[in-house]
Amino acid sequence: MGSKPRSLSGIKPTGTPHLGNYLGMIKPAIQLQETHQTFYFIADYHALTSVRDPEQLRENTYDLTAIFAALGMDFENHAFFRQSDIPEVTELTWILSCITSKGLMERAHAYKDAMAKDQEVSMGLFCYPVLMACDILIYDSNFVPVGQDQRQHLEITRDLAIRFNHLYGEAFVIPEAIIEKEVATIPGLDGRKMSKSYGNVIPLLAPEKQFRKAVMKITTDSKSVDEPKDPETCSVFALYKCFAGKK
Repeated sequence: MGSKPRSLSGIKPTGTPHLGNYLGMIKPAIQLQETHQTFYFIADYHALTSVRDPEQLRENTYDLTAIFAALGMDFENHAFFRQSDIPEVTELTWILSCITSKGLMERAHAYKDAMAKDQEVSMGLFCYPVLMACDILIYDSNFVPVGQDQRQHLEITRDLAIRFNHLYGEAFVIPEAIIEKEVATIPGLDGRKMSKSYGNVIPLLAPEKQFRKAVMKITTDSKSVDEPKDPETCSVFALYKCFAGKK
């Protein structure tokens, strides 16, 4: 296993997993077990920027672990862990913070989005990309499966790794993103990116009746059911492509 390239990814336990989580992270992560040495973790530190209830955080963590198990995670041959169980990650976060400029953090999408919405910005949210960079770099990850919306975080990670290597010698592997074209950005019920913060998700483990109800809420154009849809703009078709075979 040691000769295989190393892949890493994490998922936040911030609520019920949805279809976007499955297509953007969980499914490709499970598939990479066949070809990569994988490191996957529950990002409970990252979740602290929005989850304040410790019992809820613990329950969400268990639920995500159960989902990975149900979908085929090989716990015996691949690493699967909780972010907070590795204290060296937060130690490295301080070290990298000391070479990270304020301007770089101000360009992060999550920070700019919060500012645009006039939301409170904690230091946890502001420094979020540094912790994410450490999650990746500390395990010498070669590849990181991400959605299109996470590409910037990986670019920041690469920038920090290159700067650190320049200052102190070749310490970090420079990671590359794995982004599946069909699932680069998963559309939600309203056509925007599927996200719990937008309230436009399709729950992954919803009962059939609830799942069908959510699907029927997907926003489409004003054409009748029988009229052809434009596959380039139709959210239903975009979701269908993620599950349909090539034929």
